[in-house]
Amino acid sequence: MVNQMEDKSEERESVKQSGQLLLHNSEDEHTIQLLSIIGEIEGHELCPGTAKTTKYEHILPKLAQVEDDKDVEGLLILLNTVGGDVESGLAIAEMIASMETPSVSLVLGGSHSIGIPLAVAADYSFIVPSGTMVVHPVRVNGLVIGAPQSFEYFKQMQDRISEFITEHSFMSEKRFVELMMETGQLTKDLGTILVGRQAVEEGLINEVGGVHEALTRLHEMIEEQ
Repeated sequence: MVNQMEDKSEERESVKQSGQLLLHNSEDEHTIQLLSIIGEIEGHELCPGTAKTTKYEHILPKLAQVEDDKDVEGLLILLNTVGGDVESGLAIAEMIASMETPSVSLVLGGSHSIGIPLAVAADYSFIVPSGTMVVHPVRVNGLVIGAPQSFEYFKQMQDRISEFITEHSFMSEKRFVELMMETGQLTKDLGTILVGRQAVEEGLINEVGGVHEALTRLHEMIEEQ
């Protein structure tokens, strides 16, 4: 009884601190790691104290632990993010894509900007009907040095993101660039908003569905493996 109370306390603290929780299915006897990525992806610099953030230094070690722990059979990623640090988001996406542990992502609310690679990095992806994905070019804040090298750097960064997304989804690079450079939707910016089924029709996301569909698919993938 004491051990059970301690386990429950640890689970509550894990959810409170990082949105992480182990799910135990009594019917299928599968253990699934729940990982939530919310708010802004925080990189090497701290976000304002009032901002909801996901810290990459928390996520990367957790993903390594999941991959190394043979008792964890699947990974469910819940996404509701406005994007954030490009390098950190892409690092998380690359790590998810390289895992042997079956993974399913579920876009709730939104998965914008660098959140798109995070959604498509999983083995299978879902989006709720009202979920949104915003495709736009890499943005920079502050002063940018007007030198050819700086423009080349940002082009390389955008190319890395585009290549990752098209390699891990059914969208062509040509179509992704078209959506990214769209001028008619976002009043003060370039880009395209895809809502629910539109993201599926464009080939970014596999299927429209919620947490039930995502968990069902993940259990199937575990059984297949």
